Amino acid sequence: MHKQKKMALINDVTGFGRCSVAVMAPIVSAMKIQAVAVPTAILSTHTQFPEYYFDDYTPHMREYIQTYKELDMEFDGIATGFLGSEEQVDIVSDFIRTFGVNDAMVLVDPVMGDYGRLYKTYTPQMCEKMKELVGFADILTPNLTELCTLLDIEYGEGRFGTDELLDMCRDIAKKGPRHIVVTGIPFHSDQIMNYIYSQDADPRIVMVDRIGADRSGTGDVISSVIAGMFLNGHSFYESVRKAAGFASKCIKYCEDNQVPAHWGLCFEMYLKELMED
Repeated sequence: MHKQKKMALINDVTGFGRCSVAVMAPIVSAMKIQAVAVPTAILSTHTQFPEYYFDDYTPHMREYIQTYKELDMEFDGIATGFLGSEEQVDIVSDFIRTFGVNDAMVLVDPVMGDYGRLYKTYTPQMCEKMKELVGFADILTPNLTELCTLLDIEYGEGRFGTDELLDMCRDIAKKGPRHIVVTGIPFHSDQIMNYIYSQDADPRIVMVDRIGADRSGTGDVISSVIAGMFLNGHSFYESVRKAAGFASKCIKYCEDNQVPAHWGLCFEMYLKELMED
């Protein structure tokens, strides 16, 4: 009898705006994986909207997770997203120590900042905590800002050659991750590069066209497709290639239909394509 796989999604739950668990759960579900939400916060809309309700779920997370411990629940995969405090990182680390066993895949998306700037919540202490979490990851999906921060490298103008990227990926791999994709690297004015590193393979690159402005939730779409594809037995390269192509198709739809950037990606239009894998 075929056993359906389960993936824990540790991220905030946002009602409108297509990000975090609201994106990750339907995507991995479309890939025939049971999605199990572990909320870090509850929001009506995400923080790029002028108005939003926010409820920090940190005080409840341990009790919420305790239920899964008492049920002796097992997960085939764990995927983490934005974490807002040092305490949340500690809670997630404990979750992975408890449930990241029996070859469970762990994907860490270190959502820390972009374009050389960190989010306001990322104090030096918080950055050190995130470095600790990286040690639990099988798959790491940083952008260039996050990779530099995790390695204490000056971002500067953000211009790194492939030899430098290879050295950086090798250094971060020493901390634990077997597979790394550095996402969203600007390449000339009209393309985006995704640099792929695996400890057991030569580095590879997936290029996509730059389409419009940055959109909320793009990273959540990409990381959840990677997680689902990889958990379903695809190679890391194929997982990244599928994720980048899927996100690009969703972005193009949004641009063609003038969907506001902070409304996220209209991934619903193409979920059927993920069901085929």
